[in-house]
Amino acid sequence: MANRQDQREKVIQMLADHLLTAGLAQTSLRQLAAACGTSDRMLLYYFADKAEIMTLVLARVAEQFSSALEQALPRERLPLQILLQQVSALVRTPAMRPTMRLWLDMVAAAARQEQPFPAIATAILHQLMAWIEARLEGPPGPARRQRAAFLLALIDGIAIFDMTGGEAEADAVEQALSDILLT
Repeated sequence: MANRQDQREKVIQMLADHLLTAGLAQTSLRQLAAACGTSDRMLLYYFADKAEIMTLVLARVAEQFSSALEQALPRERLPLQILLQQVSALVRTPAMRPTMRLWLDMVAAAARQEQPFPAIATAILHQLMAWIEARLEGPPGPARRQRAAFLLALIDGIAIFDMTGGEAEADAVEQALSDILLT
C-alpha cells in the first residue's frame, strides 16, 4: 500500500508542476495523464475522479505557496502597509509568478462556475485570509478580517497588473498605495 501512496504523491507533485507551467487550459484527464507519463486509466487507479485530482493538486500548489510565504516573511504581526509591501514584492518575483498566474486562472474558472474550481478557490481564499490575518497587527475580530480582505484584494490587483505586462503600472500602484496608507 505504501508504494501506491508514494506513487500517488509523485503524481500530485508532477501535476502541480504541470499546472504551474500550463495553467488550467491543459486539464483534461488525458492531458493530465500525459503530463505525468501515465494513462488516464492509471490516474483513475490513484484517484476517484478528475475533481479529486484537481482538488489535491491545487491544494499542493497552495501548500507550496504558503510554505514560500512562511519562509520569506516574518511571523510577527505587521502594520498593513509593511505587510502589503512585503507580500506584494514576494508575489511579483519570477519564482512566484507561475503560482499567481494559476491563482488568477483558478479564480476566473471559479467565477465561470466551472467545477470543481469554486470550492477549491474558496478553500484557498480562506487559507490566504487566515495567513494574512495572523500577520496583521491589531486585535482579532471583524476589523482585522476586513483589513486582511482589503490587503488580499490589493495584492491580487497588483498581481493582475504584473501578469498583464504592466510592471511599471504595478510599481506605480504599489507606490500610490504606500503613499495613501502612510497618510
